[in-house]
Amino acid sequence: MRSTALLLASALLPVAALAESVQSQSRGLVEDSNWSLLNRTVYDQRDYKHGGRNSAARNAYKPRSERNGLAEEWAYGLMGTLQSGFTQGLIGVGIDAHAYLGVQLDSGGGRAGKARLLGVDNDGHPKNEYSRGGAAAKLRLSNTVLSYGEQRVKTPVFSSSDSRLLPETATGFFFSSNEIDTLKLVAGHFNESTDRNASSHDQGFVVNYSNGRQGNTFDLAGLVWNPGAAFTGSLYTSRYEDTWNQHYLGSTLTHALDDRRSLSLDLNLYRTTDTGKALSGRIDNTTWSLVSRYSQGPHSVSLGWQQVHGDTPFDYVTRGAIYLANAVQMSDFNAPHEKSWQARYDLNMGGYGVPGLNLTALYVRGFDIDGSHVDPSGGYAYLGYGQGGKHWERDLEARYVVQSGKAKGTAFSLRHNLHRGNTAQAELDGDQIRLAVEWPLTGGL
Repeated sequence: MRSTALLLASALLPVAALAESVQSQSRGLVEDSNWSLLNRTVYDQRDYKHGGRNSAARNAYKPRSERNGLAEEWAYGLMGTLQSGFTQGLIGVGIDAHAYLGVQLDSGGGRAGKARLLGVDNDGHPKNEYSRGGAAAKLRLSNTVLSYGEQRVKTPVFSSSDSRLLPETATGFFFSSNEIDTLKLVAGHFNESTDRNASSHDQGFVVNYSNGRQGNTFDLAGLVWNPGAAFTGSLYTSRYEDTWNQHYLGSTLTHALDDRRSLSLDLNLYRTTDTGKALSGRIDNTTWSLVSRYSQGPHSVSLGWQQVHGDTPFDYVTRGAIYLANAVQMSDFNAPHEKSWQARYDLNMGGYGVPGLNLTALYVRGFDIDGSHVDPSGGYAYLGYGQGGKHWERDLEARYVVQSGKAKGTAFSLRHNLHRGNTAQAELDGDQIRLAVEWPLTGGL
């Protein structure tokens, strides 16, 4: 799969050259350019309790600030992005660039920890500031784009998370083609991913659970089929070198009952098996989730089920590559053999005269965790799973987006999350309060 993106691009060239396309409407490199600045302030407090998993052997692998007590950080992030247009002609050329800055507003003595908003030095202390930047060159033929460099990617098997202060990025090739209106083809080859609080680009890949030796490359290919507003289906395959092969199937089905009521079903399924040198040990894992949602006016109620089949947890490269329904704020509910259910309620206060305000309440309970058969020499043995693991999480969120005026688009969000579990599962007991404010600025050149 190393050259998947280039091979797909070559195969589509004859078709793309003949098609009516976005490239044929290009106004030029500068004329179609745009820029954006996102100002983000985040306060994150996590209070780790003396109970459940916090007192288990897994803490021997964690820095002191992540064991018990308070982890608290307050930081400001500035994200600047420049996206050029494409030169005119059969093949357009362009470039995208970004620069990120994170600044410590407060971390307190010894309180910086698992919030991970800030970069840390070699001694584990939070930096006063950290930054990074990068760029990607891009080519466009018809409705097909091939880019190379540091970029943000969004797929179910490899995806750049933006859930903390600054976003993740990845370095490599990415290919995207929309030559058929209802079908999107994607492929990629990457040699590293950069974590959200990192300032360097030479740390390899961000792997969420395994502490095994890293593979050197990640490849993916996929398609998204969208024949109409009522259905979307996607299929992906990927390979994390000498570690695992991972395949994904996803679909969303929506049915309107009338102009105020609708039903929807979301399915996500992953199949992961070890490959090559099996650097993370033996892996034979199938994990899936199914969520049904009923919406009526401003109200939405969801019920979901998620299940893991395998002796290892469901694992993934990059922080955002998990499209499972019960992967929520403090836990992914992805332990070996885990079953979990979800209940969720969303309220759009626009229906009550407060447009832009949305409220969410979520509860997830996981049980039947059994990690007693994990490969003892693999990358997951350190997690210390037992038999009979169970835990639960409750998340509350209020989010408001300014609808008009000079502050239009400014977003305020307040979350309160609570997680509790026993010692046979691998997550920490904790309470979280998170306040974030985002102020976007955009424009053209």
